[in-house]
Amino acid sequence: LQRMHSARSLTVRTEAGTSLVASFDSALDWVKTSGLINRRYWSNLPAGEVFTTPAKVDGTFVCDGTAGDHFCGKYGDLQKTPLSLEIKGGRLVSAKCERKDLEEEFWKYCHTDENSDRVGELAFGTNLSLSDMIGVLLQDEKLPGVHLAFGDPYGSQTHAAWSSRTHVDVLARNCNVWIDEEQVIAKGRYLLDRLGLA
Repeated sequence: LQRMHSARSLTVRTEAGTSLVASFDSALDWVKTSGLINRRYWSNLPAGEVFTTPAKVDGTFVCDGTAGDHFCGKYGDLQKTPLSLEIKGGRLVSAKCERKDLEEEFWKYCHTDENSDRVGELAFGTNLSLSDMIGVLLQDEKLPGVHLAFGDPYGSQTHAAWSSRTHVDVLARNCNVWIDEEQVIAKGRYLLDRLGLA
């Protein structure tokens, strides 16, 4: 969390095709979900996530894990039929999938209102006890790596000044992540020595 306060950029790549760069606004808070719940922060268990609203995101995000909202229960694990999402200026510009029903439904959902196609959340999964996705979003998003959500930015926590009626997470497996020029996650595992935690 402390590392991200001064970060200029974040790069995420996966063997499945994810290749994106995000930048941040220092006026928007990073939020830690530790499992300790109070009036400002709601959470779920198992805990282990740090998130913000990014200032800008550009590139491709391939969801080959779990997708949020009703997509998880309806379509399950997307490892065999990944959803490829193109993002420009922080907005979804295309969605492609071998399952055309999923492609069309996801695209429609992300155009429910004027901000449903906007990246409202960029998050690190930080629960080191998790080793693989199980098809349950609230646990899978805690797996070490980086995931995105389109739609509402949880402005009451991040202080983003916009909102949406929708919020849908998309998760990628085995992320490689760089903060500025330094790699901090390799194939879904934190490089703890580079974070000063080893």
